[in-house]
Amino acid sequence: MRDRNDPSREREVALADVRIGDIAIVRPGERVPVDGIVREGRTHIDESLITGESLPVAKEPGARATGGSINGEGVIAIETTAIGAETTLARIIRLVESAQAEKAPIQRLVDRVSAVFVPAILAIALVTLAGWLLHGAGGETALLNAVAVLVIACPCALGLATPTAIMAGTGVAARQGILIKDAQALEQAHAIRIVAFDKTGTLTVGKPSLVAFEAAPGVDRADALALAAAVQRMSEHPLAKAVIAAAHDAPRVGASAARAIAGRGVEAQVGERRIAIGSGRLLAERGAEAPASLHVRARELEAQGNTVSWLIEGNDAVLALLAFGDTVKPTARAAIDRLAQMGVQSALVTGDNAGSAQAVARALGIAPEFVFAQTLPDDKARVVTQLKASGKIVAMAGDGINDAPALAAADIGIAMASGTDVAIEAAGLTLMRGDPALVADAIDISRRTYRKIQQNLFWAFVYNLIGIPLAAFGMLDPMFAGAAMAFSSVSVVTNALLLRTWRAQAGAADEARTGKPITRPA
Repeated sequence: MRDRNDPSREREVALADVRIGDIAIVRPGERVPVDGIVREGRTHIDESLITGESLPVAKEPGARATGGSINGEGVIAIETTAIGAETTLARIIRLVESAQAEKAPIQRLVDRVSAVFVPAILAIALVTLAGWLLHGAGGETALLNAVAVLVIACPCALGLATPTAIMAGTGVAARQGILIKDAQALEQAHAIRIVAFDKTGTLTVGKPSLVAFEAAPGVDRADALALAAAVQRMSEHPLAKAVIAAAHDAPRVGASAARAIAGRGVEAQVGERRIAIGSGRLLAERGAEAPASLHVRARELEAQGNTVSWLIEGNDAVLALLAFGDTVKPTARAAIDRLAQMGVQSALVTGDNAGSAQAVARALGIAPEFVFAQTLPDDKARVVTQLKASGKIVAMAGDGINDAPALAAADIGIAMASGTDVAIEAAGLTLMRGDPALVADAIDISRRTYRKIQQNLFWAFVYNLIGIPLAAFGMLDPMFAGAAMAFSSVSVVTNALLLRTWRAQAGAADEARTGKPITRPA
């Protein structure tokens, strides 16, 4: 660590003594000790422990580094942002432990069955004892047969059927980059029939670029771009970063009193002028009229799949048109196709304009009737509720604060770990990589886990249905009954542990692309 009082000195300290804001020096091959932000140096970091991603991730100043990952070839300085129980790795461990300790809805049903099963077996054992005595058998024979009934009917297999499958399923999912918040989410996900996707950052890369900036007639383009950059410097939105990057040569002016306009844009005070950047919805609400030439150009850009925003002064003066382009994630089309093969319908729910939404939907093969554009956060929640009205289980996949209401409204919320904490908190499943292909993998592991639970319960009941009559009629010695009971428990656990061989197809695609095997923690 760098000395707090003398930054030119470095010293080794115990991890327990590290504080927020301390600068950690991480050398090549060392494990990153804390969550933080890279302040100096460039490197590649192996984050497979956290995300399951097979390829090292490039890091430069401003990038986030996660405690537990392994540094590559460069020396980096990391400013500590989280320590101890608040690190990403610690939160992952808590989530997995919580999910494994949680009772699935089907387990509660098994508990109710067990509550009836135990007294019923005691009654059968008494009937067996009485029956053999009434038929003239000796007390020893009657007692042995009654004991055989009790031994063979020990509900161990019944009790192990669900929790072993839940533990195996959540454990293997976590190793593949899928975090399951609770057992109910794991069990319910097997029945998902519709997945509603957010667009930006979920199906697209989420790093848009400014593809067009056209000033209104009579407005100087450089001045307008400088105003736009001034307003956007007050925002962390991806579109804001695109404007700032495009305006690196424009004159720099200051802004103040910035405020976000929910679902519409942002505005700030630039000198004596009130400047806003927002969507067509903001333009319409303010009653501003864009020049005809810009309107025509906006329709052209939207038809090409771009997101159009407007630079507005005051309430009605349109200064410029901004168009942003984003790239669809390489795995997005394959993810949508695989969901379709699994019988899951995909929908697109976005705050972007209809042209941009339809262009992305066409590229991904999403049906036009399942495209919902220009939706505010509350609108997204209403769309999810509308989809649920069909009686099907609906999942929502998103990464932003604006997705949180929809994530909470869905039967299953699926958040990208690269997104906001609010979205992750509202979701039942968290994908540690921003790969939409993991959505299908999450449904797949849920289906496999549910199938294992059904198989385990089936064999547990069949075992009792066969074993109890045999024991009651004196055809099963208590010693063999005990061995059979133990075998049933072992078979249930072994069947559940077969889930550990499951591998996410998203990871397999990475392996095929790189030609290198994926290394994940045991």
